[in-house]
Amino acid sequence: MDRFDVTRTVGDMESQSMKLKKSLSFSLERFHISEDYGFLFPDPLKELPYYYKPWMEIASNLPLMIESHQLRVRVDMMPLLSCHLLKGHREQCLAHLLLSFITMGYVWQEGEKNIAKVLPRNLALPFVEVSQTLGLPPILVHSDFVLMNWKKKDPDGPLEIRNLDTIVSFPGGESLKGFILVTLLVEKAAAPGIKALTQAINAVIQSSDDDLLQALKQLRTSMIEMTKALRQMHDYVDPAIFYAVIRIFLSGWKDNPVMPEGLIYEGVSEEPLKYSGGSAAQSTIFHAFDELLGIFHSKESTTFLHRMREYMPPSHRAFIEEIHSAPSLKEYILSSGSYPLHEVYNQCVMTLAELRSQHISIVAKYLLIGAAKAKDGGLGHLPGPPQALAETGTGGTAVFSFLKSVRNTTLGGTIDQSD
Repeated sequence: MDRFDVTRTVGDMESQSMKLKKSLSFSLERFHISEDYGFLFPDPLKELPYYYKPWMEIASNLPLMIESHQLRVRVDMMPLLSCHLLKGHREQCLAHLLLSFITMGYVWQEGEKNIAKVLPRNLALPFVEVSQTLGLPPILVHSDFVLMNWKKKDPDGPLEIRNLDTIVSFPGGESLKGFILVTLLVEKAAAPGIKALTQAINAVIQSSDDDLLQALKQLRTSMIEMTKALRQMHDYVDPAIFYAVIRIFLSGWKDNPVMPEGLIYEGVSEEPLKYSGGSAAQSTIFHAFDELLGIFHSKESTTFLHRMREYMPPSHRAFIEEIHSAPSLKEYILSSGSYPLHEVYNQCVMTLAELRSQHISIVAKYLLIGAAKAKDGGLGHLPGPPQALAETGTGGTAVFSFLKSVRNTTLGGTIDQSD
């Protein structure tokens, strides 16, 4: 290659680099993600038009109908309503929320004793229809359970647990409400970290070490606040109630021994369909942080995590994919030779691992202690614990081995600064 060719090649590379910087400028707005609320839906809709009153009435009385064994009777009498009158994304999201809760209640009303094997057409048809419109599966997902299932008691008050309530609920009383709202506060605490994530990627694109350092410091601070928020689970959720009452309603019909064939959606498919239950792995937060920090999990864990992305809103999935396709943060830091960047990167990785360790300790408490309390009895009128889920997460994984594997591979993601 002659001197001219070398110059031209370098020039071409610089030109391509400038184009890349312009095309890869990273923002949350493109993915319908809020700087203030993160992946939470700001101010979710609470009511549908009058035409959908049958759905609203059943959903608003769900705990009582399930506990009195009347939900299936009421759903069987429910009129078949069309989704065509739903106006816009917010009404569609609320419809998915209502129908997903009604579906879980219908299937699990009697616990594992008498599981519904067929979802009636007046519930199955609109649920599948609105699910297809939103790009979500027809089952309760994390975005239903947490991201859009909240309201302020005082609209002008703070986003704190004492000023929050759920839109729809299951049996489980204050523990169920606490479980949803503490998870919501973890999502809220992640919002500054999600903003910092975009700033970090832009700093890499612009080769700005100072901006990157500040972004990573903010990311770590956000993860510390998420861990603090998660610890509130101990204050608001009774382990016995969680284990014996709440968990069953998060269970799906994929990888579940008591529903090996799945669930028939009447009028949709003559063959049973299989969908995973609710799982923390459906939260976009950890996927986004892993992609940014270049954390690689085991093949088995990665397969499960990637499957859980199918249960996220499409815009959130696209956000993760965009992070994946962005320039590598880890490679940039390795090539920078900057000790402060190496140090803050490792602090971020360790803090993410600490957050995952906190999650493991909470899962251990609510499964092991919850199981022991449930077996001791003393739960009164509450249903017995789901035997099929004794060692399995509601998403279908061997929960402890999965969580420990993911935590350990996170710990292994630090940079050796002696290299």
